[in-house]
Amino acid sequence: MTAFEAPDELTLTTGDAANGGSCVARHDGRVVFVRYALPGETVRARLTGGAGERGSYWNAEVIEVLEPSVDRIDSLCPIAGVDGAGCCDLAFAEPAAARRLKGAVVANQLARLGGYRWRDEHDAVAQPVGELGATGWRTRVRLDTSADGRAGFHRYHSTELVHRLDCAQLPAGMLAGIADTRWPGESHVHVVIDDDGDRHVVVAGTRGGRKTTTSEGGYEAVQRVGGRSWRVPVTAFWQAHRDAAELYSALVAEWARLGTGMTAWDLYGGAGVFAAALAQSVGDTGRVLTVDTSRGASRSARAALADLGCVSVLTDSVRRALAGQRDRADVAVLDPPRAGAGREVIDMLAAAEVPRIIHIGCEAASFARDVGLYRGHGYTVERLEVFDSFPLTHHVECIAVLTR
Repeated sequence: MTAFEAPDELTLTTGDAANGGSCVARHDGRVVFVRYALPGETVRARLTGGAGERGSYWNAEVIEVLEPSVDRIDSLCPIAGVDGAGCCDLAFAEPAAARRLKGAVVANQLARLGGYRWRDEHDAVAQPVGELGATGWRTRVRLDTSADGRAGFHRYHSTELVHRLDCAQLPAGMLAGIADTRWPGESHVHVVIDDDGDRHVVVAGTRGGRKTTTSEGGYEAVQRVGGRSWRVPVTAFWQAHRDAAELYSALVAEWARLGTGMTAWDLYGGAGVFAAALAQSVGDTGRVLTVDTSRGASRSARAALADLGCVSVLTDSVRRALAGQRDRADVAVLDPPRAGAGREVIDMLAAAEVPRIIHIGCEAASFARDVGLYRGHGYTVERLEVFDSFPLTHHVECIAVLTR
């Protein structure tokens, strides 16, 4: 059998979970990444991708479970799975087992890519966020529309849309009426339930020249953290989990260990939620700089933090912002996108001699790589926690405190 000849279906026994939501299996010595499986299962799986795409490893998806794991349950999401929407790729895993699986994946990535032993994989667990449980936790969602204007979720790694909208991540009624409406074709439909309980629906075109329009509610949603209110564009970033922003803000304030008159950098700061928490610690004589490339997020930060004289809001890249800083920060907080901060930014933080860094990451591999980069500059991991901020999916949020 050549590298490009493979059966369409295989019977496989799965091993450990891999980063990205699959489990690892082997067929004739070749690695097969199997989606919709749990460790220790025997499954019938369909290879995905064309024959010419089947190289050194294969990808597959479960079409029949022959010997299930004790942790397998009936899917909590009615639209997810093989041939369904790509929204909830772990909806078939008992929630506590899913948290163990996620913790094990992060521990594995930290060891492999960061050279750091966090915990034994069998003892690593992602912590739950809030008390909402595995369903109904999401307050922000973006749908795409087909050419005929029907809203839907994408299938996994596909341009095809699933037009059933009852994803289990969403609270009841969040998308009421959305499926019955014909939207502009090939657009994004953003839906937010804000902290006042109001629904906002904003439509953004995917092609040049199409204007962003508000269909319901307002263009900005009200969000509250730590007794402070923000008005954030519906199309801008905010934590999707109802309880995540409050949790992370409290942790950052506690773990920063700032005192009056100190300086903090809030990098990739979005609307400035962490900047607000840091400002409470440094007081009027301290300094907090929050940096983000998004003009909308920066406007929200300036408005929400206008009463905090110690806070400066900068709309720029983190690299340029760091290059322009002359005074050393006592603490830097980073919440980069999925790709992570990367070598250049971490090199700059080390060169700036920042003694304490709080690094947040929503992708296990890039987070582990960044931890390894810090350790290469002599930083040690003082604390590291993993949170199940995206139940029913393989995604996690990781937070590390690094000191030097």
